[in-house]
Amino acid sequence: MPTTVTRTPLLKLTNVCKSFATTDVLTDISIEAYPGEVLCLLGDNGAGKSTLIKILSGVHKPTSGTMEMEGKVVTFDTPRDASEQGIATVHQFGGTFPLMSIGRSFFVGAERTKGWGPLRRFDRRFAGDVAVREMQGLGITRVTDGDRLVGGLSGGERQALAIGRAVYFGANVLILDEPTAALGVKEAAHVLRLIMQARQKGVAVILVTHNVTHAMTVGDHFAVLIHGAMAADFRKGERTREEITDLMAGGEAMAELEAEIAAYQATHQGRPPEPDELERLTHDKTTS
Repeated sequence: MPTTVTRTPLLKLTNVCKSFATTDVLTDISIEAYPGEVLCLLGDNGAGKSTLIKILSGVHKPTSGTMEMEGKVVTFDTPRDASEQGIATVHQFGGTFPLMSIGRSFFVGAERTKGWGPLRRFDRRFAGDVAVREMQGLGITRVTDGDRLVGGLSGGERQALAIGRAVYFGANVLILDEPTAALGVKEAAHVLRLIMQARQKGVAVILVTHNVTHAMTVGDHFAVLIHGAMAADFRKGERTREEITDLMAGGEAMAELEAEIAAYQATHQGRPPEPDELERLTHDKTTS
């Protein structure tokens, strides 16, 4: 008989809730992130993605529920606790410092020094060489000088710097918060390639985005959040792009609004609603 292989997720959340005073922001969130896979967290603005990221990275503690790393329950009091467990978070612009050199930005908070006593100083050459090597390993071949200022890098190159830094310092769970949101088509495509490379290194990647096309390009597993709750949890190939987009946009509510607009056009000789009329229709639907 065939044997069943049971995989242990690198990161697992079970029934995680988060409340601020009397406001429930997250309700019963359960997700799993596996090594060598990309988990896409999808949701529109206000879906709870940012709060979930802060819980994963140790900024907030959940009100209830459990978090596990490789099968062991963990509690994060600070972002450093999450970092020590191998969780790295890269925000939209890579969390880099425009007026620092590439090498110094790569080693910020973990500076490599040389010399002794009062002559101890930052090892600029070592830092620059490592930073350039890691970026080139991710396909950024045009960066050859570790003393170059980060501010001169493109958005995709900054993402490569941050991702290379995370992997170099031992991250096994990489959270990417809207990494392609402010990028052009070519830069976004390069960031998606970076995500694929991180996955190939065995890293569990959590891609937080509202861009369904980008998510479907690299994702293996998908979770959709709506108003702080899990609306769907599925694997690659189980939903179409249109189904996911419709779910994120409100599904039935959007369909009902389209039907109302069609009815309006039918009673007004096919004339499309004026902007103020469309706004009123939308407002009536969202407040009903």
